[in-house]
Amino acid sequence: MKKVRIGFIGAGWWATTNHIPLLAQHPDVELVGVCRLGNEMLQTIKEKFGFPFATEDYRELLQQGLDGVVVTSPHHVHYEHARAALEAGCHVMVEKPISESYAEAQAMIELAQEKNVILQVGHIERFNPVLRQLEERMNQPRFIEAHRLSPFPNRSMDIGVVLDVMIHDIEIVLHLVKSPLVQVDAVGINVLTNREDIANARLKFANGCIANITASRISPEKMRKIRVFQQDSYLSLDYQEQSGWIYRKDGMQIVREAVEVEKDEPLKLEIAAFVECARLGKRPVVTGQEGAEAVRIALEITDQIERNAKLAS
Repeated sequence: MKKVRIGFIGAGWWATTNHIPLLAQHPDVELVGVCRLGNEMLQTIKEKFGFPFATEDYRELLQQGLDGVVVTSPHHVHYEHARAALEAGCHVMVEKPISESYAEAQAMIELAQEKNVILQVGHIERFNPVLRQLEERMNQPRFIEAHRLSPFPNRSMDIGVVLDVMIHDIEIVLHLVKSPLVQVDAVGINVLTNREDIANARLKFANGCIANITASRISPEKMRKIRVFQQDSYLSLDYQEQSGWIYRKDGMQIVREAVEVEKDEPLKLEIAAFVECARLGKRPVVTGQEGAEAVRIALEITDQIERNAKLAS
């Protein structure tokens, strides 16, 4: 079987610790080239992972006969890098957020369709085995509560916690509810940066479902949990621990049972899915349109946070 020739744009610390090693281990992947700024680190990455080609210019990388490109560069150049790869006829996996604007995301989607290539967005929690258990047990969610908290990461200073962190849960909620969003109420506070470092958004959907999402990057501990309430039960799941409980009504009592989760590494599953889509032309788990909708709602939340901050000042 012919291997998928992959190029990598934006090989920062997170990517070289996670994405690239997983790609290097994939039996159907041939690592062709890597692009990042900073020549000294670039050569180290080239030698460590055995990339035949390394460059600081992504346009040179795109001339290496690639089948697919993984983009993990800073979010403000996602559009530039992913669009160039799509123009070159490459399948693309771009980290979240897909772009800085909904218009840019739509342009990428249209280009992928025109070139007949795959555009997958890196919303990693969609590959968490916990979510599969939630989907199997869910029928009609009425109320969703999500918390995503972590200590200050000392990265992504150019965006706030909504586009950096909350966007994971925004995309999941949109995926689960599958109903038009009719109302957004949001609040956010900047503590260590000039962007919001903690935020809460209350989303109301046309089918009556309410989602309450909290994200923080100034918490003393990590938490990635979601609770979904429906008519006869609710599920409480932990993305981080890949564990959970389901609570059901039994007469006038609530009974609890553990949710059995077959644990796995979400990023490994995400990368494997991209390779399969690139090889077989399959529809991605998280399409460009789904990534674009998450950006649209995230930007609506951040706009409201900024308006509220101006009114309060």
